[in-house]
Amino acid sequence: MTPLSILELVRVTEDTDARGALDNARDLAAHAEKWGYRRIWVAEHHNMPGIASAATSVVLAHIAAGSTSIRVGAGGIMLPNHAPYVIAEQFGTLARLFPGRVDLGLGRAPGTDQLTLRALRRTPDAAENFPQDVLEVQAFLAPAGPNQRIQAVPAAGTEVPLWILGSSHFGAMLAAELGLPYAFASHFAPDELIPALQIYRSRFKPSEQLDRPYAMVGVNIIAAGSDAEARRLATTQQMSFANIFRGARGLSQPPIDDIESYWSPAEKAQAMRMLARSIVGSPDTVRSGIDALVRETSADELIVVSDVYDHATRLRSFELIADIAGIN
Repeated sequence: MTPLSILELVRVTEDTDARGALDNARDLAAHAEKWGYRRIWVAEHHNMPGIASAATSVVLAHIAAGSTSIRVGAGGIMLPNHAPYVIAEQFGTLARLFPGRVDLGLGRAPGTDQLTLRALRRTPDAAENFPQDVLEVQAFLAPAGPNQRIQAVPAAGTEVPLWILGSSHFGAMLAAELGLPYAFASHFAPDELIPALQIYRSRFKPSEQLDRPYAMVGVNIIAAGSDAEARRLATTQQMSFANIFRGARGLSQPPIDDIESYWSPAEKAQAMRMLARSIVGSPDTVRSGIDALVRETSADELIVVSDVYDHATRLRSFELIADIAGIN
């Protein structure tokens, strides 16, 4: 049985404000731990009105406080946007508040546009320091040495587990070199999934944190009573992708009956390429899709995005997925 986790988008919808999105994320975590999901992660996105997880560590504290056992983490923190010292402080604090439950996934993309990058007071070339910054975070989370003059308080000694996130070969090579678990963003960038996993596993070097490769695969899954119902629910995510291509990053929209009337052929082609590994349908369809993905990738864990508009319907999708996968 392959473990399942959740990537929570903290979507702000046309019917739910940011507070509602944050509370829905917290409610999902409380349900997810009962259904057998291993962890719930949120990602750092800036200047996106439809996503309320920009202050990622604060969001994680809110989610963790509403649950008792599920692991919470960043999937991920875009490290070039921050001083490694500050990220260590934040996640070390989370680890003190919620011992044994915190993960820190790190990515090197900015997670935003160039204008917002300037507002963050970061430069585009900050990503070039990503490998060194990862090591710096790791060092600040380790036990402090006797003559260490700069400590990340209260983070030192928490040893929060680090993950490398990626959608290309770079992250795979870095995770392998550092002996860290690797999460691939195939829920929106599926093209390089198999080559990246091959690189990661073939080059992996054991570390104090991890003695063998551990690969998590991101996947969009929407489960409903029928294939037709699930496909309709999936139009919310399809419209979100079309809007991104148009430069219109608005609120999440309710599903529609005819997605073909919404997007152009070019937008459809681009969106379907990015969503190529999505699994959308009835329990039988979803079961077959999950089985095929695990066979193809030998994933150690799947992290699921179920981008459904209505919160109650989204909860039902995640519950169905847990039943189908046998983790419930």
